[in-house]
Amino acid sequence: MATVLDLSPIIQLTHEQFYQLCMANRDVAMERSPKGELIIMTPIGGESGIQEASLISKVVGWNEQTELGVVFSSSTVFKLPGGGGHAVCDSSRSPDVAWVKRDRWESLTQTEREKFPPLCPDFVIELRSRTGSWGVAQSAKRLIPLQEKMQEYLQSGLRLGWLINPQDLQVKIYRLNRPVETLPYPATLSGEDVLPGFNLLIS
Repeated sequence: MATVLDLSPIIQLTHEQFYQLCMANRDVAMERSPKGELIIMTPIGGESGIQEASLISKVVGWNEQTELGVVFSSSTVFKLPGGGGHAVCDSSRSPDVAWVKRDRWESLTQTEREKFPPLCPDFVIELRSRTGSWGVAQSAKRLIPLQEKMQEYLQSGLRLGWLINPQDLQVKIYRLNRPVETLPYPATLSGEDVLPGFNLLIS
């Protein structure tokens, strides 16, 4: 869940302006859409927090064994290079879990690493948080921004992404230049050639 602010009547928010805004308001989780909209993220509840932490720990465990890349938490903002043809070409997004291949990460300068990294992760997980007492129609409507966000990652070069949807007991798998695949729970997800040897049981 998030609050979207359209700032276009007064300003076209650039990436640098967005970065400075985040630095001045460090306690507020924000993203920036391809259209330059400011997205204020709602804090998640305990159950979703447990699920997110579990997902991160499993990716971290695999990565510590393989040492193939770098794992990032949901607090990390990435400056994505694509934006679906909108007036603002890039956007600023925070996946719940993100992984970047080591050579791509090491190709960035120290300044680029310390600010919002200017690349799209190779792999992401987005976890749909619980919607509490929202009705069915309202709940379905709140899934659309996450699906659009996953497409945005693909347009920016994402190789593999999972949208985990506990409400509907489904997982959507996003792959570069391939149709979206939907699997029902329980499902065993493979890291394929992006995260070789990584498997995750969703139940």
